[in-house]
Amino acid sequence: MNHSRKSHIIEYLNKDTRYDGRKLLEFRKFEFKQGIIKTAEGSAWVRLGDTEVIAGVKFELGQPYPDIPEEGTMMVNVELLPLSSPEFEPGPPGEWAVEVSRVVDRGIRESKVIDTRSLCVEKGKLVWNILIDICPINEAGNLLDVSGIAAYLALEDAKFPDREDDKVDYKKLTNKKLKLSGMPIPISVLKIGDKLIVDPIPEEESILDARLTVCTLNDKIISALQKGGGVPLNDKDISEMIDIAFKKAKEIRLKINKG
Repeated sequence: MNHSRKSHIIEYLNKDTRYDGRKLLEFRKFEFKQGIIKTAEGSAWVRLGDTEVIAGVKFELGQPYPDIPEEGTMMVNVELLPLSSPEFEPGPPGEWAVEVSRVVDRGIRESKVIDTRSLCVEKGKLVWNILIDICPINEAGNLLDVSGIAAYLALEDAKFPDREDDKVDYKKLTNKKLKLSGMPIPISVLKIGDKLIVDPIPEEESILDARLTVCTLNDKIISALQKGGGVPLNDKDISEMIDIAFKKAKEIRLKINKG
């Protein structure tokens, strides 16, 4: 950890100012587009400040798991390409890629927004499986939140491909969309010193004490929590972080609904 940088950032935070001039709970500019990948069944591009992420959804037919013969499944894969950050290296997924995919997966899965029974084609024999691929174009902080939002928007955009029996025509999409029953939005709240911030840039992430990623389904329901950082959080910290996450997620939902 760069202790000089941390002291400098904390000095700013004590004046209610961020390293890049924002207020402590201020997000960078949020933008998104859907349907940007023609070879995917659903896709989305999300930009938050200088952080850009693309997510794509593919549907595959396969056999269900024996314990859930009437349900399809979902899998999230995150690929951190070196072109998006000098911190990323080529090769198999590292710890951070696994962490991002796990947090995104848990936020969507535990929200129960996907009706997995609607993915069943033939009980015990054939179901649709959902594959979500996430790829940062430029990693400039807050990858957890941007990836989770991009994954949801790609799911919202997704349409099932045409099929005859067990043969799928990926060149022809139907008008049938996924049944989504809510909008799970992850918000990561960081604790640096005794201050709480959202939408961190890399300089802030590098000196965090603790992080709590809160995925909320609406204004009242939490679908998932993920703790990061080496400093423990007390009850007061957690309560404040959850309140902040609810408020910031509501802002993101309003922007998404406005298009």
